[in-house]
Amino acid sequence: MRFWLLIACLITLPVAAEVFTYVDAQGNRVFTDQPGSGKAKRVSITPSNRMSANPTGAVPFDAGKKAETKPLFHYDMLRVLVPDPDATVRSSAGELIVSVTSEPGLQRGHRFRLLLDGQPTAAPGPSPVFALNNIDRGSHHLSVEILDEQGRTVERTANQPFHMLRISLAQKRQVNPCVLADYGLRPECPIKDKPPEEKNPFLRFF
Repeated sequence: MRFWLLIACLITLPVAAEVFTYVDAQGNRVFTDQPGSGKAKRVSITPSNRMSANPTGAVPFDAGKKAETKPLFHYDMLRVLVPDPDATVRSSAGELIVSVTSEPGLQRGHRFRLLLDGQPTAAPGPSPVFALNNIDRGSHHLSVEILDEQGRTVERTANQPFHMLRISLAQKRQVNPCVLADYGLRPECPIKDKPPEEKNPFLRFF
C-alpha cells in the first residue's frame, strides 16, 4: 500500500522533474528525485493530461443579447387605386377620396398609412380608403405604406402626383350658370341671389 501511495505522489511532481528508484539496505524499494547512489535508476513517468478551464466548450450566455426580431413580410404589390397618376381633381373645398390596395391582402397586425407630400395624413389603420379635405390648390404627391405590428415599414409606394383645382363659386357659376331651380340647392347659387320671378300679366284677369 505504501508503495502505490508513494508512486501516486511522485506522479504529481512537475513533468520536468526526474524520479529515481533503488533498494535500500533493508530491502525496501525507495523512490526519490535525487540520483543518490550509483545503483539508483531513473523512472520514466507519462505526462498527465491537463484539461482546459472550460472543458465542456459551452458558449457563455449573454443576458443582454436581444431576442431575434421577426423577419419582414413582403407584399407582391401595393399601389394607389384612386386617384389615377397625374390626375386633376376639381373641388372648391379641396376634398379628395384616396383608395389603395395590396396583394396579398393586409396581413394580421399590419396597417395602412397614407402620406401627402411626405407627411402622414392620419394615424395608421386597417382601412384602404382615406378621405382628405382642405388640400391646397396646386400639384401634390401621394404615397402609401404598410406598417407591421412592430411599427416597421414593410412596403411603400413611390410618390404619385395629382393636381388640385379649387374652383371658386364665381368660377363654378361661369362654367354652369344658375337656373331658377338651382337657387338654394347649389352652393354657388344662394337663395339671396335668386332673381324675382316675372309675373304673367294675364293671371290678374282670373
